[in-house]
Amino acid sequence: MHRWTRGESSLRLHDEMREVRAHTDALFALIADETLYERPIPDRHRLIFYVGHVDAFDWNQLGRGVLDLPPVHATFDRLFEAGIDPAPGQAPEDSPSDWPTLAEVRTYVTRTRRLLDERWNELPDERVLTALEHRWMHAETLCYLLHQLESSKKRPPTRRPDCAAGANRSALNVDPWVEVLAGPTTLGQDAGAFGWDNEFPQHAVDVAAFEVARRKVSNGQYLRFVDAGATPPHFWQLHAGRWWLRRMFDEVPLPLEAPVYLTHQQATSYAEWVGARLPTEAEWQRAAYGDGERTFPWGNAPPDADRANLGFVGWDALPVTAQPLSATPSGVEQMLGNGWEWTSSAFSSFDGFRPREYYPGYSANFFDGAHYIMKGASPRTARRLARPSFRNWFRADYPYAFATARLARGQG
Repeated sequence: MHRWTRGESSLRLHDEMREVRAHTDALFALIADETLYERPIPDRHRLIFYVGHVDAFDWNQLGRGVLDLPPVHATFDRLFEAGIDPAPGQAPEDSPSDWPTLAEVRTYVTRTRRLLDERWNELPDERVLTALEHRWMHAETLCYLLHQLESSKKRPPTRRPDCAAGANRSALNVDPWVEVLAGPTTLGQDAGAFGWDNEFPQHAVDVAAFEVARRKVSNGQYLRFVDAGATPPHFWQLHAGRWWLRRMFDEVPLPLEAPVYLTHQQATSYAEWVGARLPTEAEWQRAAYGDGERTFPWGNAPPDADRANLGFVGWDALPVTAQPLSATPSGVEQMLGNGWEWTSSAFSSFDGFRPREYYPGYSANFFDGAHYIMKGASPRTARRLARPSFRNWFRADYPYAFATARLARGQG
């Protein structure tokens, strides 16, 4: 395997930083400037916070934390430093006038980027990768936020074909359950590779035999649960007695073959209703990656549009049968892309966990039993994060994530 020299690595990572800066800038450009002062999700900041946050994070981590440079704007360094994840009912109570003007924030962003670019070759790779992945994660967070805005407030770019297209209907006749044999699986990241603190240390887990659903739970399957009295998902809208799906830039009649985006609570309730359950994190890993011999669920070939709906290629979900080339050797489809998948495992540390000194609260603040692990990726997840060891998490009642479910049954 080719190993990058320090100079090569620095140049490569700098190119990626420019790429992800342009990407987040383009997301903000989807809406009018005045809309940046709205709060699409009640318990999150106004959008203007995120305009400053991703660059304030880079500056605080790299400019101040590594290079020990003086503050660019001490007030903004603090104001835009921390995101929030409050408990329900504890939404922030600020008003738009409490925030700086957009021109002031953009000036701050431009200055921090210029100062970091001037000293880029002095930055260690691990800290740069922390900033890069943080920004890629926020690119998906921004999509969650923008999804909640009315369609009239967004400027739709060119996007993928309608999510109702491309279904392989004949595949629905295949046995919906796949047997996963007992055996070991690997959780966590290799000690010599970059990962977040919760990905370490890498270790093997023995998994008992069980069965896993070949495909994600679809809107059509969940509709039967709603018809029986269950709460509809947040992304569904009822118009004149007919269900519609609220996509990023429009509403369409509910595509029955697309995966349902739902909360952990809803996923758990649905699984119980059909006599199944959610897989544990280790079971999910075993079904997706076996004993760890594969880089991706289907093998070692990098993901492309035929294998995985991820990496910002499209805005919305494809049918659960749309990508047969995504299947694992045993036939489990779409375990990477087209929607994160809830597991039954509460977000917690691995034995031997050590928080990063420069970002101690990244994971540890959420080891509270109230957040649950999601695996896989959504259409709006960066390719860099589509690694076997990556762990995502949200509260059990969080309705805004592009998260679906895959059922399991048998020993657990």
